[in-house]
Amino acid sequence: MIIEIAVSALLMVGSFFMLVGAIGLARLPDFFMRLHAPTKATTLGVGSMLLASMLYSLQDGPSLHELLIVLFLFLTAPVSAHLLAQAALKLKLRSRAPMPGDFPRLPD
Repeated sequence: MIIEIAVSALLMVGSFFMLVGAIGLARLPDFFMRLHAPTKATTLGVGSMLLASMLYSLQDGPSLHELLIVLFLFLTAPVSAHLLAQAALKLKLRSRAPMPGDFPRLPD
């Protein structure tokens, strides 16, 4: 019973993070902002779902497949995001985010 509750909680958390990542990918205005949503939120979502799968499979015996997938995902997602950002910078892709000096000043 406790394992089923933990699996359900991990699936709900994973679904939430994947939903947030998908909404961020669809709604954010430019490439650099869109790159942030799937690399952070979706990585946590898939990781949570794989941990839920690992917990559920403990009933039949230990399985390391899910742990290896999580490890591979956590190693490759930041590297691929970094390479995509470097390629966008090399192509001189402009961001819509304001530069640090462009923010309006507050009155004193």
